[in-house]
Amino acid sequence: MGRLKIYKDNYTEATAVSNIFIDEYMKDANDAQLKVYLYLIRMMNANLPTSVSDIADKFNHTEKDVLRALKYWEKNRLLTLEYDESKNLIGIHLLDLSKAAGKPAGKPFAPVVTLMAAPSGPEAADIPTDGPALADPYAKPSYSLDQLKEFKAREDTSQLLFIIEQYIGKTLSPSEIKTVFFIQDKLGFSMDLTDYLVQYCVERGKRDFRYIEKVAVSWAQANVTTPKAAEEYSYKYDKTVYNIMNALGKTSSPTRKEVEYINRWTKDFGYEMDIIDAACERTVLSTDKHRFEYADRILSGWYQANVHHKADIAKADELFRRSKAASQPRQAPSNKFNQFKQNSYDFDALEKELLSN
Repeated sequence: MGRLKIYKDNYTEATAVSNIFIDEYMKDANDAQLKVYLYLIRMMNANLPTSVSDIADKFNHTEKDVLRALKYWEKNRLLTLEYDESKNLIGIHLLDLSKAAGKPAGKPFAPVVTLMAAPSGPEAADIPTDGPALADPYAKPSYSLDQLKEFKAREDTSQLLFIIEQYIGKTLSPSEIKTVFFIQDKLGFSMDLTDYLVQYCVERGKRDFRYIEKVAVSWAQANVTTPKAAEEYSYKYDKTVYNIMNALGKTSSPTRKEVEYINRWTKDFGYEMDIIDAACERTVLSTDKHRFEYADRILSGWYQANVHHKADIAKADELFRRSKAASQPRQAPSNKFNQFKQNSYDFDALEKELLSN
């Protein structure tokens, strides 16, 4: 065939690509690697920020595919990756290819432009290493566009995605739909369990799908298969619940009633652990039985006395002592009718006795 002449009749806005890249690097790169590098140039020229998840959504790749592509170009000295102290990817430095030729191996190139990426904790852990690795049974597969379309077309799936969007408060991105697909397909979650999973995360202020995926994997590893089992598992490993159980000398998993007490103290009363710890300490020193009931009476009394900080407890104690003293009957003058011994009651001891029954 004859040579083709390329015209630029509709040439408006363009992204310049180095001839060195086209001549020396493009032929050996795969589809994902080419897309990622060209997109980085595009975003650099437009002075726009991006992130690994954004790039994955843009080209319907997994985040691991994007990270592999970045590592590939880093090995080929077309860019360098910048990490923070926690090994989170925070920056991508595109290098000047005209200065790359003839550089001795091992010496860094000076970056010409820095393309900042949105920091993301799990990304650093997902960066592939050179050495062989065992297959992760809980790794997210690379789903095709056809698989996603089929997943979204199911009637029950479409209802589930709608419900999740109501919880999250926005339309799900392709990457987020992949996570839901992964949870249903690879982890085997039922509709009810997936619904409960998203509710559980949102109630804790977590709407990031990386967090939701992490919780889902932990439940799958613990063989959680129902919402009830998930509830029991989550309470068992909830840090606040564990700390309160420990403070009251409990080593078993909390019962439903005990969880109700904890929810009242932390959610209804809004108490932080320092106030709850103070109540638990008094409880442990006062009784060996019915400790949740005893602690609840203390915390309920503090709540009614407008205790908001640990410093308010001393004021509440003083008000209680004054109220108790005022309620004691006055000593009647001695006469022949009341010279017998008066009855006196230790209300604290009486409270202990009632709780121990």
